[in-house]
Amino acid sequence: MPNSMEYQPVECAIVVNAAGAFSGKLAEMLGIGLGPKDSLAGIPVPVEPRKRYVYVVHCPDGPGLDTPFLIDYSGVYFRREGLGGNYISGASPEEVEEPDASNLEVDHQFFENKVWPKLADRVPAFEKLKVTSAWAGFYDYNTFDQNGIIGMHPLINNMYFATGFSGHGLQHSPAVGRAVAELILDGEFKTLDLRGFSFRRILTQEPMLEQNIV
Repeated sequence: MPNSMEYQPVECAIVVNAAGAFSGKLAEMLGIGLGPKDSLAGIPVPVEPRKRYVYVVHCPDGPGLDTPFLIDYSGVYFRREGLGGNYISGASPEEVEEPDASNLEVDHQFFENKVWPKLADRVPAFEKLKVTSAWAGFYDYNTFDQNGIIGMHPLINNMYFATGFSGHGLQHSPAVGRAVAELILDGEFKTLDLRGFSFRRILTQEPMLEQNIV
């Protein structure tokens, strides 16, 4: 059996890099971004893991079943979960406060200091909430513009990307899955024109920026 740390070659006709937070690392394993810095081959896939926390809170007197998914101006969000007075909540940290992404430990102090005060200010009933559980996970964070990278790599004509969604992958996945399938089968987008999300915008340094991203 080969050593678990050794890379083994895999031959295939088409590759879809949808490795989430580790898409950049996977591309690097294939040599992308390792060429001369002033060349196309030296441009890496700008996707890396960023750790985010999700907190489950219980508040029997909180907002009812018709509560929308609410995002405060501060970036703190919450939405109701089921019938038992439970909610999930969280927020993205400031860039200078990015947590260590080498583990998935939850920082409960982050909730106490950054999330709870905003929740209680928005919904006074949340002053009496209790955290019942929490978890941490990774965003496939696109450091270039926090938006998805969709389509073919300009140098490798059998590698397609579907990554870099920076926390919005679940929302985008139905459309992106169809779009990438169309690219592979038909050679072009059919349903939605997603050419603006191609890798080429990274080469030309034309970020596709959005406001109010959580």
